[in-house]
Amino acid sequence: MQQNEYLQVGVITSTHGIRGEVKVFPTTDDPSRFEDLKEVVLDTGKEYRKLAIEGVKYFKQFVILKFKGIDNINDIEKYRKMPLLVSREDAVELEDDEYFMADILEMDVYTDEGELFGTLTDILETGANDVYVIDTKEHGEVLIPAIKDCILDVNTEENKMTIHLMDGLIS
Repeated sequence: MQQNEYLQVGVITSTHGIRGEVKVFPTTDDPSRFEDLKEVVLDTGKEYRKLAIEGVKYFKQFVILKFKGIDNINDIEKYRKMPLLVSREDAVELEDDEYFMADILEMDVYTDEGELFGTLTDILETGANDVYVIDTKEHGEVLIPAIKDCILDVNTEENKMTIHLMDGLIS
């Protein structure tokens, strides 16, 4: 599996005012990272369009962005519901044992006994720790906490995760 060149950091939800600002729902762990970005890439579905960031503000859970050269609501309205991406070079640095969601979703999950257990289909952010949703043939959907006791190894190059099934995780 080839890793995506771009990672999503937000989605334009609506326009904000009439001067070309947009309200963005951040899909990054740290919304303040927009302040460090010089540009984002708009995925229109047909093309990738680079947009230079001119201003960053915050409103409730949203980030308000102003792009250079877009000064009118009519120039930005058509981009509602479209994702904003950053290149991997502009992505945040990860700590050890941290991964971009895009790199582990659809990953094959094996038990520590070497058996294929299922596929990682979703990641629930619960606050204390993430919870991985594993789709299995034998047990249906299984929730595995993303903690060191359960997640033994993640190999993004081989698209493989190794887990330890603690007692009580599957019924």
